[in-house]
Amino acid sequence: MSGGVDSSVSAAILKRDGHDVFGVFIKVWSPDWLPCTWREERRDTMRVAACLKIPLITLDLEKEYKKDVADYMVREYRNGRIPNPDVMCNKVIKFGGFFDFAMRNGADFVATGHYATTSCSVGEESAVTFPAHGKRGKFATKITADSSPRGATVLMASEDKEKDQTYFLWTLTQRELSKTLFPIGNLQKSEVRKLAKKFNLPNADKKDSQGLCFLGHVDMMEFLKHYIKQKTGKVLNTGGVAIGSHDGAAYYTIGQRHGFNTNNKTPEDLPWYVASKDIKKNILVVSHEKVIAGLKSKEVVISKVNWCGGVEPNLSKKYSARWRYRQPLYGIKIEKLRKKGLYKIVFDKDQESIAQGQSVVMYDEETCLGGGIIV
Repeated sequence: MSGGVDSSVSAAILKRDGHDVFGVFIKVWSPDWLPCTWREERRDTMRVAACLKIPLITLDLEKEYKKDVADYMVREYRNGRIPNPDVMCNKVIKFGGFFDFAMRNGADFVATGHYATTSCSVGEESAVTFPAHGKRGKFATKITADSSPRGATVLMASEDKEKDQTYFLWTLTQRELSKTLFPIGNLQKSEVRKLAKKFNLPNADKKDSQGLCFLGHVDMMEFLKHYIKQKTGKVLNTGGVAIGSHDGAAYYTIGQRHGFNTNNKTPEDLPWYVASKDIKKNILVVSHEKVIAGLKSKEVVISKVNWCGGVEPNLSKKYSARWRYRQPLYGIKIEKLRKKGLYKIVFDKDQESIAQGQSVVMYDEETCLGGGIIV
């Protein structure tokens, strides 16, 4: 329980439905130069727990967050990759440290406020295992044994497609999925808000948190400048001519159009986009055109692949994928490469500004198959 509306309503639904509920507030690391908000969030969580008459436990995962989320993020940027810290946060904090703590202390299940659902694969069809708000089976789509083996717990999209968070959950395995409940996964956000008022929760009108997992809105370049030393470098056009300067190649993402300086700018100038970067030489290459080599591609190779259903899907089938949160799904083909653990993803359409380190998450209609990291 984070103090937000989604996890609070999730706890309220479980309590209403007769479960023996324990709330857990996770305390994580925060840099000393950012405003300290965890005490305020914990107070909000305590008020909700008191309202629901459930015990509240504070779980300190500060060291784990610093090492496996914050340090990982900085390390990836330093090496020229663009990580997704929210994916790692879910893997090592919510479904790592928190999940392990719950299982060690006798929990039958963990529950979260994620917008996602699960189903139990039965070969030709699926049945939603945890219906929320009386809605059963709305996402009971055809799931063949090609996607998930019989008896597997299948990760599926939420009813609210604008809020669906399966993109951040692709690292979950059968160990976690079989013991996880998503009480609001079958609800629209508007319904969650109404339930918060119906349950008389003290945070019913609290705004949604945004930005980096647990830390909220953080300017990424400002964050990185605290941990990666600034080093002025050249900005080159695609012809190799120096046209400006930047603060350090590691700070920038492919496709970025601001944060660096170009010479002799006028109001009529077209925008420049980062087309590529050389970390060792500390050089950015920029172009007026987004659709150039290096910015547009149909193929990517992914590593560290996880199949949520526990087995590799039928690679002769066509699936869909996204490599950014809330991005539309695009048709793909999946090819297994000879080198162990690597797969090639071939999109139906050219994709712009894909960068190493980002997550590609694959779907079979409503089913989240899993994902991997772009190499």
